[in-house]
Formats: sequence, C-alpha cells, structure tokens
Amino acid sequence: MRERANHHTIVIIDYGAGNLRSVVKAITKLGYHAELTNDPDKVMAADTIILPGVGAAGDTMESLQHLDLVEPIQKVILDDRPFLGICVGLQVLLTSTEESGGYQCLGLIPGSVRLLPTGLKVPQMGWNQLKQKIDHPIFSGIPDGANFYFVHSYHVNPDDHAIVAAETEYGFDLCAMIIRGNLIATQFHPEKSGRFGLQMLDNFLKFATRQ
Repeated sequence: MRERANHHTIVIIDYGAGNLRSVVKAITKLGYHAELTNDPDKVMAADTIILPGVGAAGDTMESLQHLDLVEPIQKVILDDRPFLGICVGLQVLLTSTEESGGYQCLGLIPGSVRLLPTGLKVPQMGWNQLKQKIDHPIFSGIPDGANFYFVHSYHVNPDDHAIVAAETEYGFDLCAMIIRGNLIATQFHPEKSGRFGLQMLDNFLKFATRQ
C-alpha cells in the first residue's frame, strides 16, 4: 500500500458495467486499494472517484438514475474532487448523447456525444495513438504518440475545446481525453492499454492523492 494513500478513500462506481474488475485489478496491481460500490453515500464521501464504462450511454444513465448515483456524481465533480471517467464514463459527463435515440446525460461538461461520421468503421476498436495537447502530470512517463486501446462508436464534442487534453486520429482528430481541474476522463481504456495505460492510472492516483 502506498504511503499517504492509507487514509485516502478511492471508490470505483459499480453500476453494472462489464469491465469493472479489470479496473480494480489494474489499481490493485499499482498498490492502491479501491472499493467497488454502488452505495451513493460512499460515493459522496470518497476522496477519489472512478467511473468506468462500457456499453451504451443511455443504459448507463438509466442505471445511475436507478441506483440514485446521479446526484453524488454531480456533487463530487462540482466539488472538484479527483475524478476519472473511462469511455462511457466520459460520455455521460456531457450534456446529451445521440445514442439510444437521444438521451440527456449528467450535464457536467457542456457539449454533445455524436455517432462517428459516416464512412468510418464503427465501432473504432483497437490501438490508436494519443496526441497530447497539453502539459499535465497525467502524461508523466508517457511519450507523445503512445498507443492506447479504444472501443467506441460515439465521440464527445465538448463546447470548450480548451479542456481537450489529447486527441486521436480516426478519419478526423477526435477528442480522446478531457481535463478540467481535478476531473480527468478518457475515451480509451487505460486499464486495457498495457504499460502506458498502467502508467496513466498510476499518474492519476498520484495526482489524486498528491504523492
């Protein structure tokens, strides 16, 4: 266990997504303890929160609403607590999505989620290069252009382009990562992205626990 992380509570929100165990495994491998929970009170009380995601944004929103997790997620982000969203965990942070016939999301990042453009293979699935747009501790030890694993059919379009921390080229430069204060969210899956993915998770946890 990392020194200074002992008193720092890390929760991974369990709303029924399929890749939660791989996130837990990666974080455990890095020497941290994270609790997998769908308890709104535990999310509200946590120091650091991780929202992984696979599947459809509409289904995710329905699950978060059913579990009374919408308000806790909104509160911890508005409080600027360290928060990591992964894949659909990024998409649901925006205002709305075209997925599932159109759906209102958490509304924490002004912008929309759109289907990848016509003519591209959908979903984008596999390794793609990450083009870093800003200087940030999250990229420590990760070279610009490193490969990360993507699997998605929709992409985010934040109104404020200044929060785009990284892009990837897939027929166009799509937003692969956003950073705003202590909020970090990725379209790719760091927990499935080999050593650079682990490095990014380690960087996030050091950033979150201020090590």
